[in-house]
Amino acid sequence: MHTTLLITHVRLPDGTPVDIAVDGGRIEEIGPNQQRSADVVREHGQGALVLPGFVEGHTHLDKTNWGLPWYRNEVGPRLIDRIENERSWRASTGHDAGAQSLALARAFLAAGTTRLRTHVDIDTDAGLRHLHGVLATRETLADVMDMQVVAFPQSGMLRRPGTGALLSDALAAGADVLGALDPALIDQDPVASLDTTFEIANRHQKPVDIHLHEPGEVGAFTFNLLLDRVKALGMQGRVVVSHAFCLGQLADRERNVLLARIADLDVALLTTAPPSVPAPAMRACIEAGVTLFAGNDGIRDTWTPFGKPDMLERAMFVGMRYDLRREEDLALAFDCVSTLGAWACGFKDYGLHEGARADLVLVDAETVAQAVVSRPVRKLVVARGRIVARDGVACL
Repeated sequence: MHTTLLITHVRLPDGTPVDIAVDGGRIEEIGPNQQRSADVVREHGQGALVLPGFVEGHTHLDKTNWGLPWYRNEVGPRLIDRIENERSWRASTGHDAGAQSLALARAFLAAGTTRLRTHVDIDTDAGLRHLHGVLATRETLADVMDMQVVAFPQSGMLRRPGTGALLSDALAAGADVLGALDPALIDQDPVASLDTTFEIANRHQKPVDIHLHEPGEVGAFTFNLLLDRVKALGMQGRVVVSHAFCLGQLADRERNVLLARIADLDVALLTTAPPSVPAPAMRACIEAGVTLFAGNDGIRDTWTPFGKPDMLERAMFVGMRYDLRREEDLALAFDCVSTLGAWACGFKDYGLHEGARADLVLVDAETVAQAVVSRPVRKLVVARGRIVARDGVACL
């Protein structure tokens, strides 16, 4: 028998005061002054703003040092320096992807994130070891969090023979998405790299999420090669390009031509809203009809000392990066860590409507814009109809 949870005296993002009835892990009814039997579990919302559970569109749970002693970052400036340093450090320290991914995923959940896409390193040194740790975390939290796992060749694919076979094995073992990395600058053969990536994805019938750090014209060339394969294989709506720094460097005319093609093939873009490197222009993406959503990337790992498992903070960074100040614009920043992320990643039954999965976050804020700017303590987090955190503290 299902237990009904009735959350009373809350406000929807448009300001409407409502009660929300939850049954069987789904939103059963949204409306004012609901009358229920005495055996219903009741939570008085005290006028809080209710938001849908947050969506983390791009992180790396497997490599975090969350909760561990401080890591002294003394890595060289090149991308390959960071890749090789991380691989050797994880091997020499026995870094535990299972324990660390679970610690960070629980912190995400306590802060209101109920859907999450995480990239997991697959390489010829570690094999599938990191993947198995994250799959265990996914299983542990399956009742309260939707977690998509991306099999990601962080060290490159073609440059390390045997990685392609391991990626295929990872998808067979339970990874949901196939990752890829800089086909021109890391693999140094974009045609062969993309052919291999899309062949593996098509064989396993899995979507693709590619890290594309490549700049300017090189990145645009790779992007067009990728779009050729999306069209040829009919993978519209099943591909995400993460970072896409090149789109922030091209001349407007060239960028707009590429954005039109991206929109036509229904490819989504992921940004961390970085302050120090180029990023896709939000207004240009919106005008072109391209979905742009957000994620944290790595959090407190050998790549970066920064980061926090708080999607309201990431939404604030989106607002700051794109100079969003008006109420409706800051609400758009929140969309990047909620509805747009859910759509781009393919998370089903998302939102604040009857029949949706009951993933709810209550905060003391007048509007969505205030929630993004002030990032208040989460008064209550509900995941699949279960209360999982109260006043910022996990209560699973």
